[in-house]
Amino acid sequence: MDACDVLIAGGGPAGSACAWKLRQAGLDVVVMDRASFPRDKVCAGWITPQVVGDLCLDLDEYGQRRTLQPITGFRVGLIGADRDVGAAYQAPISFGIRRCEFDHYLLRRSDARLKLGSPITGIRRAGDRWIVNDEIAAPMIVGAGGHFCPVARVLNGAPGGDADLPVVAAQEAEFVIDPRDAPSFTTDPAVPELYFDVDLKGYGWCFRKGSYVNVGFGCLQRHAVARATLDFAAFLAERGKVPRQFSWPWRGHAYLLHGAPGRRVVDGGVLLVGDAAGLAYPQSGEGIRPAIESGLMAASAIAAANGRYTSDRLEPYAAQLRARLEGGRIARALSQLVPEILTARLARRLLQTPAFVRHVVVDRWFLHAHQPALIPAG
Repeated sequence: MDACDVLIAGGGPAGSACAWKLRQAGLDVVVMDRASFPRDKVCAGWITPQVVGDLCLDLDEYGQRRTLQPITGFRVGLIGADRDVGAAYQAPISFGIRRCEFDHYLLRRSDARLKLGSPITGIRRAGDRWIVNDEIAAPMIVGAGGHFCPVARVLNGAPGGDADLPVVAAQEAEFVIDPRDAPSFTTDPAVPELYFDVDLKGYGWCFRKGSYVNVGFGCLQRHAVARATLDFAAFLAERGKVPRQFSWPWRGHAYLLHGAPGRRVVDGGVLLVGDAAGLAYPQSGEGIRPAIESGLMAASAIAAANGRYTSDRLEPYAAQLRARLEGGRIARALSQLVPEILTARLARRLLQTPAFVRHVVVDRWFLHAHQPALIPAG
């Protein structure tokens, strides 16, 4: 049987970031994923400068052979309304990426041993080790496999059993633009467009990344996402943003927002990161940054445990994660208050106010610009 110091189930950004930092600490790390990389991933796909700093990315090197679209602003509005509001910036505030390229790059850069195309079919505890698929043993296992992560099931049971959990359902399409259709896709590549539903329970986006376009819609009403996505595409066509009578290659996925009640992320010899831990930001549903930062924090906790992976020695990870995502008392109060006051009556007025769009919707909800990059220890 093969053995390693840490087994990471899932090769997305959370798992890759964790593996990368653990390898820097000298641990033997195996990343196992059912997919063979590069693989497609449903995601609007942008990263903030804080993510670039967290991962020490060389953007010049990354952008040489991969999509890297600088974003210098956003346009924000309501679905069905005639007017939207722009928020422009002097320097890039985000970078558009394609997840198939980004995830593959991070995984290869991690320097971990990779077992790809290998679904996890069994996890069991044997003394102080985890045995996975009866083929590899490790004293520490990290669940980074998304909403349906098998390691998360060990801690929290199968997902979807509680209809009250804050689960986002999304549909999106990403594809290369046919040159014949290019004039019909009118969104400025440097300025993605975001359009909220009138009850603010969901929003859609239209985003060009070089020769690619990504259009999608996400909401908390899982039963309504398919219809809402089609309605949003019709709205974009009516606004002249996309072609009429277009055949959209929709794909769907689901994930937990941060704050799901009773969700455990730590136990003896096990941690959850990224979507497996349910960490997406509540206001925007964005998950790349919290996934990466959780992976880095998990790696720090594992390295600090120095081979003694008891729950009490790993618990600081959970505390750090809560502090990072929830902030101080005032920040938590504001994050809870603002969505509550945005009734349908007020939404139209506030989303047509440039200061609110820039400082609340873009800076706080989507970019979390008030929060600096997570500085890796050491």
